[in-house]
Amino acid sequence: MEKLYTASVIAKGGRDGHIKSNDGIIEFDLRKPRELGGQGGATNPEQLFAAAWGACYLGALGSIAQHDGVDTSEATVDVQVSFNKDGNSFVLSADLDVHIPGISTEEAQHLAEKAHRVCPYSKATKGNIETRVTAL
Repeated sequence: MEKLYTASVIAKGGRDGHIKSNDGIIEFDLRKPRELGGQGGATNPEQLFAAAWGACYLGALGSIAQHDGVDTSEATVDVQVSFNKDGNSFVLSADLDVHIPGISTEEAQHLAEKAHRVCPYSKATKGNIETRVTAL
């Protein structure tokens, strides 16, 4: 495996903490959401994970669709990452709702599933978190 890029972020204080990337582009506070007993008012790890997964997923979708001659420049994905209690532990789950204008839902579903198989974030979570991918 050849490393092409490495992101570096320092986290401090956990869910009620602060994060900063080594290049200074990302720097902000984190807050536990109200739904988990926190004060809210700032981003949280699940939002950050959903944002990163969505961007990566759309990149994979664009690559896959290009081979099939489908324009996905206006495609969107609504990534919903949930924090769940499972017995005595906590687990994540995710729903990816994919919209690709100009093609049938069936064709969109086919492309959405292909993109899910090649997206690095999707591969990283495969078998680790329950994930649903649905074309709308």
